[in-house]
Amino acid sequence: MSYLLKKTLVAALRPLAIVSDKLDSIGRLWANARLNSALGGNVHPSVVVLNMPELHGTRQITLGNNLFLYRDLYWETQESGRISIGNDVVLSRGVHLVAYSEIILEDGVMIGEYSSIRDANHQRSAEGSVRHSGHVSKPIHICRNAWIGRGVTILGGVTIGEGAVIGANAVVTKNIPAGAVAVGIPAQVIKS
Repeated sequence: MSYLLKKTLVAALRPLAIVSDKLDSIGRLWANARLNSALGGNVHPSVVVLNMPELHGTRQITLGNNLFLYRDLYWETQESGRISIGNDVVLSRGVHLVAYSEIILEDGVMIGEYSSIRDANHQRSAEGSVRHSGHVSKPIHICRNAWIGRGVTILGGVTIGEGAVIGANAVVTKNIPAGAVAVGIPAQVIKS
């Protein structure tokens, strides 16, 4: 494509691009309204919702202010499970939160793309399938200003301390102290 033709087409399409930008803004407002309705009217106007999270279960979910919620989020609460998200939290694209007990994300937590935070694990039974054998759950607590890298898995019973950093693709099976950096499978502290 010649430079002149490309320049002409870009100029001709500019009005459509402006309309598209406006439609994106309306889409974010619609997603915010849908989430607000789904959670009983308790979503603060400061929350940015790029598209409606996929919600399953009891919807026992509380949200703080000034959140940034990317696309393709999956939130599930089952049995007595609750999800509590503090202020100034960022949940990147594709983050999964599944609570049968409790997941707490304190203020300022940032979670990278496609991370999975699940407080329950399937039980095993000789009599039946894994699917119908129930769950064992333990709360997960991620303290203020912790940074969870891309693709991290956090399992039940874990507390991640204030300001801790979890490296990309780590699997966190035990507590991580405040201010520590942890990486690997299973996650190990490499810096305090």
